[in-house]
Amino acid sequence: MNRSDLPAKAPSLAAGMAAAEHSPAGQLVQTRHRAALVAGWDIAPGSRVLELGCGQGDMTAVLAEAVGPEGRVVAIDVADPSYGSPVTLGESADRLAAGPLGPRVDFRFGTDVLDPSVDFPGLAFDHVVLAHCSWYFASLGQLRDTLARVRRWARQLWFTEWDLTPASGDQLAHLLAVLIQGQVEAAGSRGQGNVRTPFSREELLRLLPGAGWTAEGGGPVDTEGLQDGDWEVAACLDLVGAEARLASLPEPVRRLVRSQADVLRAVAVERGNRPLAAYAVTAR
Repeated sequence: MNRSDLPAKAPSLAAGMAAAEHSPAGQLVQTRHRAALVAGWDIAPGSRVLELGCGQGDMTAVLAEAVGPEGRVVAIDVADPSYGSPVTLGESADRLAAGPLGPRVDFRFGTDVLDPSVDFPGLAFDHVVLAHCSWYFASLGQLRDTLARVRRWARQLWFTEWDLTPASGDQLAHLLAVLIQGQVEAAGSRGQGNVRTPFSREELLRLLPGAGWTAEGGGPVDTEGLQDGDWEVAACLDLVGAEARLASLPEPVRRLVRSQADVLRAVAVERGNRPLAAYAVTAR
């Protein structure tokens, strides 16, 4: 299949996801975003792909379509199959496994590639993919070690994450929500949200050489229409409303977080908070 055909496949791919039963329009937006990403990547039919942080498989489905019937996607996530709402990771994986893409995908939940028991032969994969999952790592050190661990397994890295630099004022709510969550985590109050260690594109580029990768290119990624701005604003306001999470923070940090939350409430809208842009980086 020609990679440029992927965006046209987005509606059928989205319809095959378990989450489409709860939000068909939302799932289509997320799938279209990932289809556009992979259409710009050099992932040929028959490729072997290692996907880290696969979550509910939004990117997994697109990768499976891209590699074709002769290709293979090993989709790994540290979370348990019971994690996620309103659809769990396991439920979403089961739906994909039962569909036409199922034979192309090997889901492995509850798996940490830093565990010595997890191993693959050298260059077992043509590509390793991390898409919108790196902020979930507990620390930059853990991300660096993970990138170093997978270095000998794959020839090329495709990496996509949110860009902390806002392009316009209406992205401020998403930015604040991300930074507040990151501060709470950095101060020692650990949770299981999507945002645990936010970092800039420049920080990633500084980190890659120490993990054995050489960045080759990349650029901005359009995120218009994605719902993640609303999701993170809601997650952040839930977080600052949870006294148990904030109680363990040092008092100066707690006051700073609450003040920033006041600003977030002032600038956020009930629905339609514009998401930050994203960026893509490729490395060898």
